[in-house]
Amino acid sequence: MAVHETSHSRRHTGFHLPSPRRTGTAPASGETATATATATRAHVFAGVRLLTGFVFLWAFLDKAFGWGYATPSGKGWIDGGSPTKGFLSGVAAGPLESTFHDWAGAGWANWLFMLGLLGLGLALVSGIALRLAAVAGTGMMALMWMAEWPLATHLSDGSPSMSSNPFVDYHVLYAAVMVALAVSYAGNTWGLGKVWARLPFVSHNRWLI
Repeated sequence: MAVHETSHSRRHTGFHLPSPRRTGTAPASGETATATATATRAHVFAGVRLLTGFVFLWAFLDKAFGWGYATPSGKGWIDGGSPTKGFLSGVAAGPLESTFHDWAGAGWANWLFMLGLLGLGLALVSGIALRLAAVAGTGMMALMWMAEWPLATHLSDGSPSMSSNPFVDYHVLYAAVMVALAVSYAGNTWGLGKVWARLPFVSHNRWLI
């Protein structure tokens, strides 16, 4: 009777030694989840990179060829139009208002602006030189932010500026996105980032990655 009770109590104590097979699967499952999350994050950043690059490429193409969207047909750069004249001559607020008016339509301003759009678009779409693109793109966005000057509540003629946010607008967001893409090596997925990084002159000048 005592033996039977002892055996019965052992079967129902609820105490079990850990199974080596079970303990081995937990880390594997965790590693799989981590790998999946890493791959998903890489693909998300790559998608954001391609979309952002297309924004800049489209702006370049529309301004260059006058596709009838932001730039009317026949007013493209190749038709003799100026990519900067309309925007910069329309600056109506901020401490650099007169400076931007002087730059409006200047040949050097047109070339720098268009090359900047093209360079940023190609770098982001291809996934190469993202660090350089982040620096150049942040500089361009800073100038455009100052041209629109969202800090102002009124324009120089006294009319409301209609600024929706005095600090963070789409220029700031674009700059932040480009920096995030550069530091996360977003060009390595769906891009030529890895191939670019292996080039001798790039491997010796890491700022070109």
